Amino acid sequence: MVKKALIAWGGWEGHTPERSANVIRTLLQRNGFDVTLSQGTAMFADPDLPSFDLIVPAITMSTIEKAELQNLTAAVREGTGLGGFHGTMGDSFRNEPDYQFMTGGQWVAHPGNIIDYRVVITRPDDPITKGVGDFAYRSEQYYMHVDPSNEVLATTTFTDAHFPGIDGVVMPVVWKRRYGAGKVFYSSLGHTADEFAVPEMALIVERGLLWAARG
Repeated sequence: MVKKALIAWGGWEGHTPERSANVIRTLLQRNGFDVTLSQGTAMFADPDLPSFDLIVPAITMSTIEKAELQNLTAAVREGTGLGGFHGTMGDSFRNEPDYQFMTGGQWVAHPGNIIDYRVVITRPDDPITKGVGDFAYRSEQYYMHVDPSNEVLATTTFTDAHFPGIDGVVMPVVWKRRYGAGKVFYSSLGHTADEFAVPEMALIVERGLLWAARG
């Protein structure tokens, strides 16, 4: 059967949510998904939300109604997959700890803003990262509060060049986790849609979303 995916986009324009959502739509369609693209959070309240095999939030620095959040978290607990990247999933709803508990983390800083750093693959045996070597990256280096139950697939190491006291801190960049019966994937890479031009980044997101989808 054809898998169904929902991509909901919105929020701060600096994260190019609409453009990024369209990149993900193309990615999923070429993998055979029937994709619904929706602006805002209203679709999260749809009683048929659990019928989607995958939900991709592309919403950043926004708010969500309690009923929408409850329906979303219930759908993932029941088996709908959840996947996303950067601030469009890791900084969607700052005031909602239930959402952060589901996703496994929350953005808190990016010292130095756009900088050069390195992504280190820590699980080269995982299907999401298999064949992807460590790679250089230029973007915001996300400092995050993360759930210790995450299965970390890639990390980055901070220096004190842009903020004192964090030299040597190893921070998860890519992880996967379970939330009830649902699978959750996250990558902190992808500040704008242009970063999908980096092949390692794009491949990890594609594989991660396919892994998270139900089935």
